[in-house]
Amino acid sequence: MIQLLIVILIALLILNGWQFFSRRKLKRELDEIHHSLAHIVENGTSQKLLLQTDQQIVQRFLVQINRLLDYNQKVMADYARTKLNLKKMLSNMSHDLKTPLTVVLGYVEKLQLDEKMTLREREETISRLHQKMLSVISLLNQFFDLAKIDSDEYSIPLSKIEINELCRKNVLEFYDLLQSKGMEVEISIPERPYYILGNEEALHRILNNLISNAIRYGSDGKVLGLTLRQDEDNIAIDIWDKGKGISEANQDRVFERLYTLDDARNPEFQGSGLGLSITKRLTEAMKGSIHLESKPYEKTVFTCVFKRITY
Repeated sequence: MIQLLIVILIALLILNGWQFFSRRKLKRELDEIHHSLAHIVENGTSQKLLLQTDQQIVQRFLVQINRLLDYNQKVMADYARTKLNLKKMLSNMSHDLKTPLTVVLGYVEKLQLDEKMTLREREETISRLHQKMLSVISLLNQFFDLAKIDSDEYSIPLSKIEINELCRKNVLEFYDLLQSKGMEVEISIPERPYYILGNEEALHRILNNLISNAIRYGSDGKVLGLTLRQDEDNIAIDIWDKGKGISEANQDRVFERLYTLDDARNPEFQGSGLGLSITKRLTEAMKGSIHLESKPYEKTVFTCVFKRITY
């Protein structure tokens, strides 16, 4: 009996000793985690917590902390990118509004001060003033539209849409402009109706933006194309041209808000840098996707892909 009690006592001493050293080891590891985490937070580094341990609870703890650090780094990167985009947006807004408003002011001063203007010259000046004010209003509307689309409350009603006729109508709207630029049109739209779950107004704006963009930047290729195609699951709209295209370095950025190509400040290629950003957001609001492929003076294609519906 005494021997049994001695064995139990020894076992308890060993257990207590093991628990003591385990707690001490755990405290040491937690202290190391604390100091490492404090260093990462204070210095704003992208380090991860690395610690060799055989305690599963500590291992799981480290995994979750590193996930939290990854998330924090993503939030910080998003904040920095948003801050930079906001700074660029304000700069571009200032430029894009200042230029036409300066022209408007010039027209107004001319109407006020030039007493020798003939009636014909005055009418022409008023017409130019009207057109310039319309462009300013259009630009402001795009800024407001993008802000609305970016808001968490934004949603658009979706319904069954036949897309074939919508594509034809949008190309026809640019017929006069295409003719004036000497551009041929190559359209491939099947007679059999294709249906998607979408919004007609949003689709009209998407197609309008992409076609006008292709004319503005691809008119030197002298051809505009629109292809409507489908597979088992999706329907795709390709809008393409054979103009100067978009360099590989710029292809990942064309959908950023207020991003414009180097010559976008040239009056011939004047644009706000908002059209493609709005197009992307509207496409995604309809559960679709958009991507770009471009080989300068061979083919530049913007492709919108939507879920096909058959019911």
